[in-house]
Amino acid sequence: MKHLLRYLSLTLLVGPMTYGQLLLKPDQVFDGTEMHSNWVVLVEGKTISYAGPLAALQIPRGTVEKDLGGMTLMPGLIEGHSHLLLHPYDETPWNDQVLKESPVERAIRGVNHAKASLMAGVTTMRDLGSEGAGYADVNLKQSIEKGLIPGPRLLVAGPAIVATGAYGPKGFHDGVEVPLGAEPTSGIPGVIETTRRQLGNGADFIKVYADYRWQSGAPSQPTFLQEELNAMVSTATSAGSYVVAHASTPEGMKRAVLAGVETIEHGDGGTVEVFRLMKEKGVVLYPTLAAGDAVEQYAGWEKGRQPDTERIRRKKASFKLALQSGVTIGFGGDVGVYSHGENYRELELMAEYGMQPIEVLRAATSINARTFHLEKLGEIKKGFIADLIAVQGDPARDINSILNVQLVLQAGKIIKE
Repeated sequence: MKHLLRYLSLTLLVGPMTYGQLLLKPDQVFDGTEMHSNWVVLVEGKTISYAGPLAALQIPRGTVEKDLGGMTLMPGLIEGHSHLLLHPYDETPWNDQVLKESPVERAIRGVNHAKASLMAGVTTMRDLGSEGAGYADVNLKQSIEKGLIPGPRLLVAGPAIVATGAYGPKGFHDGVEVPLGAEPTSGIPGVIETTRRQLGNGADFIKVYADYRWQSGAPSQPTFLQEELNAMVSTATSAGSYVVAHASTPEGMKRAVLAGVETIEHGDGGTVEVFRLMKEKGVVLYPTLAAGDAVEQYAGWEKGRQPDTERIRRKKASFKLALQSGVTIGFGGDVGVYSHGENYRELELMAEYGMQPIEVLRAATSINARTFHLEKLGEIKKGFIADLIAVQGDPARDINSILNVQLVLQAGKIIKE
């Protein structure tokens, strides 16, 4: 055993480790939907070949057994709203990241961010826009797929789409041209062309800003007309893709849902009417609680010592209303606004704001897998890809257990131990 442990530690220094057959023996297994006691999981190559009681399994000869006493085994986390090319705003403001950090620097940061998230148990990640770095997110995805760098499997949006005049950085006189955080377009021919170009350049889906501030400091307002959003969704659907929407105003959310987007990001101003419409249309909400929490603390709010700010009170109220309305809620915290590798902050806040921990776990696994059209991911079942993590304790009782990731497997390879 001593020699085996030494071999494992040396292997982890040089790269991921794969076994022919690996039997994982935790205290309990969360399969993406329910928690099971006295289960084991057998991994053969890249896939799960068995999940269930040990007594019903005939263990293949040569199987390596790994005791995970005191731990919960579960699917790898699927992060639903991230920005790999951003880092916390208290380090560098968003404007300065877009205007002053080179695309090369941002890509290098993205490599570190991808690894940090993977080590925190995030084995799949949806990136919601490069924020001024062009198609660097597409390049990161390709680099991970080629095995050049470690990271979660990625779904990327490319530059994202904004209405002409509605996005930043702003505040410069009309003779100064500055790079923008997303690609502007207008009119039905324009949105069709932009959607096609982004998909052709490697975006897996389209992100649109359905509302935003037309001027710095002004409240958000709808950006695209209903007909423009309809055309964008039709174009993406025709190409075998889909659209997701940044939207926080009732009208912006409503237009996006009626156009046929698949997810709403943020949704701060959601009303009973809008949430009911989302539920009716099967649109999933990504409330990004952790981003708002982080931004308020950057502005000086002393969480736990001072009363909630107005922004936090509104966020809690909208999240509660979404829960009461029965809209499906996914896990995605806008990580990048805060530190990569701290993806768990969204999970903690979802529970703190009123979601049951078991529902939080579902949001981070099976719900996100279904929402993102990921086959054979997000659940522990025979034939599914062996993206697995083991955490110390029971996250269905205490969601904070999700911080203690002890083991990460990605497609059957041990990434962290």
